[in-house]
Amino acid sequence: MAKVVLLSGSPRKNGNTEQVLGECKKVIEETGAEAELITLSGKKIDACIACRKCKELKRCVLDDGLNDILEKVREAEGFIIGAPVYFGTPRGDLMNAIQRIGMISFGTDRFLSWKVGGPIAIGRRGGLTSSYQEMLMFYFINEMIVPGSNYWNLVFGKEAGQALEDEEGMKTVRKFSENVTKLIQKIGEDK
Repeated sequence: MAKVVLLSGSPRKNGNTEQVLGECKKVIEETGAEAELITLSGKKIDACIACRKCKELKRCVLDDGLNDILEKVREAEGFIIGAPVYFGTPRGDLMNAIQRIGMISFGTDRFLSWKVGGPIAIGRRGGLTSSYQEMLMFYFINEMIVPGSNYWNLVFGKEAGQALEDEEGMKTVRKFSENVTKLIQKIGEDK
């Protein structure tokens, strides 16, 4: 069975980002794929130090838990990231994580190539569009496939639980999650 990894970049346990990705997880499972939600809550993911040792090791030399996440992403057919936008940009530790995952993929066997997924930006108001666009760069440089939805993957909410009340945003990310699963299944049929 196909699998999608969802990575929540929020430091808040059960905050808006984790709740939104939890809804996406349900849709993915209802559409016929396995889904695993991983959170960066409680973790401190460091920035890449550009040592390039990942080329030979096929993992990162930094010991902060990213290698465990990396292996789950490597084995999955899909990868969705959710970023809380607190100050106009995606959180730094989430960007650290995806940049290091991308660096390892790029420097080794390009395991991200042809994975299906995309970003979701969650926040009160400002910076969601630019955050979404910034995260898309990770997908495109890694030869990943980003399916569309009925709008961009932006969900508005400030306090925990408010994002789930954004009807249009939630409709968009649910449709996106369904499209991720359907595309993975379609690619699987064609193999």
